[in-house]
Amino acid sequence: MELSKRTSLGYFFALFTVAVWGTTFIASKQLLTVYTPARIMLMRFVLAYIALWVIRPRLLKLSWRSEMRFAALGLAGCSLYFLTENTALLHTTAANVSIIVSAAPIFTAILAHFTIDEKFHRNTLFGFLVAFSGVVLVVCNGAFVLHLSPAGDLLALLAACCWAVYSVLLRRASGDLDPILVTRRTMLWGLVTAIPMAVPGGSFSLAPLTSPLLAFDLLFLGLIGSALCYVLWAKAFALLGVVPTNNCIYLIPFVTIVAAHFTLKEPVTWAAILGAGLITAGVVLAQRRKANDAAPRKEFSKEA
Repeated sequence: MELSKRTSLGYFFALFTVAVWGTTFIASKQLLTVYTPARIMLMRFVLAYIALWVIRPRLLKLSWRSEMRFAALGLAGCSLYFLTENTALLHTTAANVSIIVSAAPIFTAILAHFTIDEKFHRNTLFGFLVAFSGVVLVVCNGAFVLHLSPAGDLLALLAACCWAVYSVLLRRASGDLDPILVTRRTMLWGLVTAIPMAVPGGSFSLAPLTSPLLAFDLLFLGLIGSALCYVLWAKAFALLGVVPTNNCIYLIPFVTIVAAHFTLKEPVTWAAILGAGLITAGVVLAQRRKANDAAPRKEFSKEA
């Protein structure tokens, strides 16, 4: 595929995924009124795993070493990531979580520099500073009040680190495998590692899901936010690389603000609009590379 087509398709996958993930905060917040973070995580992984089996009913045979890599993928990018992020929402504000988790791209860029063939560039740092400033403006949305919550903020920071680890592991573990099979095996290990976290906490009931709104929230998280978007994100990694794809994460807070405006009638202020401009500028700046860095990358190594 031509470089321009690969790039355009990669950004389409990444931006579509970001648009969906930006609205999942709202669905998660509503489900958190009746379920624990671990149980929400478990249910969405079950739905995603079943859906991916229906789409691609094929076995995936792996060596034990590759299997361990996928176990690490499921732990870092699924169970631990969602557990830390959703638990953080119980201890601190959604604004704090959004801001801190948005640091994931810079953590990914640093980790990728030392572990895979994506070197850290000055433009990555400059783009982060500009985009992160925009994230703060968007999340604050005109209300510049800082709410410190050490426990919640630390959990959000751990979520960002988990995503960075997942991103680098995905690049190393995927090989030339079908992204659907890759996502399905990742979801399987996410499901397995989520079970011990979800079992404690008393009896478990599906009765709340008789509410159409909560049922829709769960289906949206499982089928779209997990099954579909993880597959598209893996494809974006293959087409763009880990760091350029993850830079699109900066856009998630603005998507959340816009979604909240239309669904929860929350206002969008001048600060959010200015922040959106800074985020866009930061993402563009972070993506700039020298000509010899813009050559197409191999899909993934065949090491898996």
